[in-house]
Amino acid sequence: MTETTSGPARGSRSKGNKGGKGLRIERIHTTPGVHPYDEVVWERRDVVMTNWRDGSINFEQRGVEFPDFWSVNAVNIVTSKYFRGAVGSPEREASLRQLIDRVVLTYRKAGEEHGYFASPADAEIFEHELTYALLHQVFSFNSPVWFNVGTKQPQQVSACFILSVDDSMESILDWYKEEGMIFKGGSGAGLNLSRIRSSKELLSSGGNASGPVSFMRGADASAGTIKSGGATRRAAKMVVLDVDHPDVEAFIDTKVKEEEKIRALRDAGFDMDLGGDDITSVQYQNANNSVRVNDEFMKAVESGSKFGLRARLTGEVIEEIDAKALFRKMAEAAWQCADPGIQYDDTINHWHTSPETGRITASNPCSEYMHLDNSSCNLASLNLMKFLRDDEQGNQSFDAERFAKVVELVITAMDISICFADFPTQKIGETTRAFRQLGIGYANLGALLMATGHAYDSDGGRALAGAITSLMTGTSYRRSAELAAVVGPYDGYARNADAHKRVMQQHADANTAARRMDDLDTPVWAAATEAWQDVVRLGEKHGFRNAQASVLAPTGTIGLMMDCDTTGVEPDLALVKFKKLVGGGSMQIVNNTVPKALKRLGYQQEQIEAIVAHIAEHGNVVDAPGLKSEHYEVFDCAMGERAISAMGHVRMMAAAQPFLSGAISKTVNLPESATVEEVEEVYFEGWKMGLKALAIYRDNCKVGQPLSAKKKEEEKKAEAAPAAVAEKVVEYRPVRKRLPKGRPGITTSFTVGGAEGYMTANSYPDDGLGEVFLKMSKQGSTLAGMMDAFSIAVSVGLQYGVPLETYVSKFTNMRFEPAGMTDDPDVRMAQSIVDYIFRRLALDFLPFETRSALGIHSAEERQRHLDTGSYEPSDEEVDVEGLAQSAPRRTEAPKPEVPAQPAAVAPAPKQAHNSTELVEMQLGLNADAPLCFSCGTKMRRAGSCYLCEGCGSTSGCS
Repeated sequence: MTETTSGPARGSRSKGNKGGKGLRIERIHTTPGVHPYDEVVWERRDVVMTNWRDGSINFEQRGVEFPDFWSVNAVNIVTSKYFRGAVGSPEREASLRQLIDRVVLTYRKAGEEHGYFASPADAEIFEHELTYALLHQVFSFNSPVWFNVGTKQPQQVSACFILSVDDSMESILDWYKEEGMIFKGGSGAGLNLSRIRSSKELLSSGGNASGPVSFMRGADASAGTIKSGGATRRAAKMVVLDVDHPDVEAFIDTKVKEEEKIRALRDAGFDMDLGGDDITSVQYQNANNSVRVNDEFMKAVESGSKFGLRARLTGEVIEEIDAKALFRKMAEAAWQCADPGIQYDDTINHWHTSPETGRITASNPCSEYMHLDNSSCNLASLNLMKFLRDDEQGNQSFDAERFAKVVELVITAMDISICFADFPTQKIGETTRAFRQLGIGYANLGALLMATGHAYDSDGGRALAGAITSLMTGTSYRRSAELAAVVGPYDGYARNADAHKRVMQQHADANTAARRMDDLDTPVWAAATEAWQDVVRLGEKHGFRNAQASVLAPTGTIGLMMDCDTTGVEPDLALVKFKKLVGGGSMQIVNNTVPKALKRLGYQQEQIEAIVAHIAEHGNVVDAPGLKSEHYEVFDCAMGERAISAMGHVRMMAAAQPFLSGAISKTVNLPESATVEEVEEVYFEGWKMGLKALAIYRDNCKVGQPLSAKKKEEEKKAEAAPAAVAEKVVEYRPVRKRLPKGRPGITTSFTVGGAEGYMTANSYPDDGLGEVFLKMSKQGSTLAGMMDAFSIAVSVGLQYGVPLETYVSKFTNMRFEPAGMTDDPDVRMAQSIVDYIFRRLALDFLPFETRSALGIHSAEERQRHLDTGSYEPSDEEVDVEGLAQSAPRRTEAPKPEVPAQPAAVAPAPKQAHNSTELVEMQLGLNADAPLCFSCGTKMRRAGSCYLCEGCGSTSGCS
């Protein structure tokens, strides 16, 4: 493949004016006369995605066509998520060519129709370059583009929306409707409720206003019902309230009080995990909450002075409070339940390009998009590892020139998309077309920093991140000015020209003041400086096509599509990763970035191999042979032996923020042992460092997100409860044998097809199961009543001597809704709740031979059957009477076996199904993350959201 960089001199690419000569498009990667598809090797693959324990198929499409260098995971995700048409129908897409053509040809056609290109030849180069970049995973559009562009459905290209609400019932009801329609489409929205009068103010009729917190209940219930596009996951939404609103304390307390309710209900026997029936009795769980603070408040916190809360209609101070006490209340609430986050109002609006039209009052759910009310932003992200190059001598450099050219290409395409895009409401469509907000960003920063020998929490790492971000945004605005010369500035530019140019100068000044560190970042800063000089010059002459250019989004599903090791601005999760193999199976592999980093740091090949072998065995670099202690920090990750500190994450955000139009989607993780004072420090230093927003999450702080906490509870119960003994088959006798006052028991929380429940099984001290209690739904409901009655009937039967295996044989395989996937590794699929309950009881209380005759086996036994052809236990697992006892349930994952002489690759442990689970086992940790609603594997954090590596599902708005 030939790569060319020839073309007109810089500044001559955008010939023309509003009358329209159009853009001259440069070749970056492609060869004249050769289509990008003809330069890669294509192969056919079968995509068969299974549930990770029982092997049942949840998606299948065979014979799909992809380049041979695409990973199994990327192929699976793109095929299952982005191919359009009913599976099995002739209309179903079956090749990556079809998917890329559907999108790229739509963009080319719209670009030609709207006068973007100087000639048909330029349009063809645009098509080929865009195709090449997508084909080779250099960048990706956000998911709505892949879902909608080129189809018969509305061509929505945006994932991020901001709504507005005024102080009237009509506006509040419009808010409910608009938000619901956005959720129905699978996207998310944010808004600020501060215009609504507080509960301390009067209505025109003379009564007291309800206040915004009360109206949040209705919106929360709506979001919980719709559940984002019909999926069994929470809707993505952000609710913001200004710090000077009189109801701000009630707003801060909303989730704290509900967490207390959750704990009380959980202790009373209800299962309070996210998504269950019981959790619906708890309010405010379907949104991220953020307090919008201003400089006046933060200075009052700093000085320990009073701060005024203001009436919404008149602006008069109606109450004075201690600013430091309110700030402490925010930190305590976030410490307890991770909400509220914080947004810095004056900083946000200091960088606002369109203040004459209106202030920025809110953000999208993930906090990276911040602009006018009733607007949207379409996103795209670049894969930074594609621009790291090694010369013949092995020296590394970041290819700033090629990076800038790709940014120009992508920004051009993103702006074209607004010409044909559809929007969920008329107001959002009008604002977006008038201001043309874009959100270019990147992924793989953490991998790039490690590969280049930079610690994530280091001056060198921050300098390189800042330089790349500055070059990206500077190049974007330069192309925006060039586009303005061809097709005109955005409609709102004339009114906001002075402010927009002021913000461009602020970016340029920040670029000039930034600290240069080494041979990697210095050339990138130089390219960024040239870009910002062009921005100021061309903007003065032509104006700008876009009111916003860049954000740093979570890059969840599209990050997997591009085979990125890290998402958004995040560091590496860990030093080992989980890799699926063509034809099935998986490998545990030390990240390819590790040997690159060691080479950059000057280690010889023999030393590199020894260090990589140590990481393969231990999962960390501590005490790795020959590795200098001062280099440990280069390999620090988000989790593990040397986890990056909270302030390390904040400092990285601060390095990138001055060079972004929008903000950064990122949650600062704190250990469970963190104090309220540490939360205060993060929130205060975020303001000092010039961030626009941030949120914190303290491990295990939420009851409704409990996987690691639940494991700990199960371990405690396992220690407290004696092991279940084999059930004795007794002759029927009409005499009831009651359980003693003190009785051993096993408590199990479970999920069947999205419905959650709670089972307690109590035993006789020496004679098997004698009592079952089941909790489903809220107390007083029909389902709860029926479960109580069913529990009593079964318990009385057991106490009168009905053998458990009789119940098991009668109730297993009974089919009714809810049915489907469970969260139990031994019973991954159930045909109904009672099917699950009696399979679980059989596993816990019946001898091996009895339940084996009924076809009930544990995950370990099924694996044994796959390995040896027999479910039978080994001699060591058989008791003295010759009956195998039921295998005890695991309360923690077994540690993986590693070879004595590991290379970079080792067989993945059978119990791991993605990188998060692998890290848990290698490092002995529990990742605080939910199970994927689609495939059941544990998700991992991606910005402010969660991402499933197995199927690409996200918990956010992308």
